[in-house]
Amino acid sequence: MDFNFKKIASDAGGFFSRAKQLTEETFLKAERTELDSHFENLLKRADKTEDHTRRLLSSIESYLQPNPTVRMEEVFYEKLELKKDGVVRQNNLEQLSTAMTEAGETFGETTPYGTALLKVAQTESRLGQAERELCAQAATNTLLPIRRFLEGDMKTIQKERKVLNSKRLDLDACKSRLKKAKNVDTQAVAEADVRVAQAEFDKQSEITKLLLEGIQTAHNNQLKCLRDFVEAQMSFYAQAHQLMADLQRELSGTMSFRGSSAILVNNSGDPPNGRTMAAAIAAAKPSGLLPEDLGTKQAKVIMDYEAVLPSEISVIQNDILIVYRLPGMDAEYVMAEKGGKRGKLPVSYIELL
Repeated sequence: MDFNFKKIASDAGGFFSRAKQLTEETFLKAERTELDSHFENLLKRADKTEDHTRRLLSSIESYLQPNPTVRMEEVFYEKLELKKDGVVRQNNLEQLSTAMTEAGETFGETTPYGTALLKVAQTESRLGQAERELCAQAATNTLLPIRRFLEGDMKTIQKERKVLNSKRLDLDACKSRLKKAKNVDTQAVAEADVRVAQAEFDKQSEITKLLLEGIQTAHNNQLKCLRDFVEAQMSFYAQAHQLMADLQRELSGTMSFRGSSAILVNNSGDPPNGRTMAAAIAAAKPSGLLPEDLGTKQAKVIMDYEAVLPSEISVIQNDILIVYRLPGMDAEYVMAEKGGKRGKLPVSYIELL
């Protein structure tokens, strides 16, 4: 009990001594022990690292889940599954898919609008699943390591910095008492206190310096996290682009086929001419009628086609093309060349010469 009382008294004495020294430094411009420039640079780098890392963490969380109400820790740190009664919360794309599916079923698969709604709903559902995978990968490979750094290494560094500042105040307070000593005995005691305080300060400086130099390792680890995040985004957007391109092509084909009857009569109500009839037949005929061993042939474009993907080629009616097939190519497409340009083209838009 006596030991505890002495410790409390000692701690209280140290607190008041540090408070007095800090007050004199702040208001009376008292001398203070300065850290070397390298140490100061390490401290500044640690502050910048913590500030920007926290902002980075917050921004990635907001990107993955813009809704702050839904953005809870379990959303990001438990595989992004917010479960209630065993049900996984739908993301926005999955909710859109559900709404389109219900609308498509209401209007019926036999109607062009209902069919289009159901097709789009399937793609939106796949996009939603891809987004869920993106969030899961980002949570595991990016968010968790960054949060561990902030809650582990960074907290330890800040804690040791506070201890270092306390040791520095103790040292400067001892130096101040040494300067004010008026007799030999008081001076001897003050000199002994300075030696002890200097040793403790030097020891704490080394500890803090080692931790601060470890920031570089944290930067290297976060660089890997950043690369993983970019790869996850790249995979998601590539998958999204492919899904939407396939959907656009499918909808264009569906609309052209279903709209062939409308092409047979022009706006004036006159009988269709030869070109209109040819376009209607091209739009309505089934694809894949060209032989597998097509070879290299000439073909005539019977209807305008605008490229959907970079690998496709845009053509206009009556263009003369060189067409052929590549090994393993989709039966509904041919390779077409025109004026030094080359690209894929649906077979329904051409007729062989």
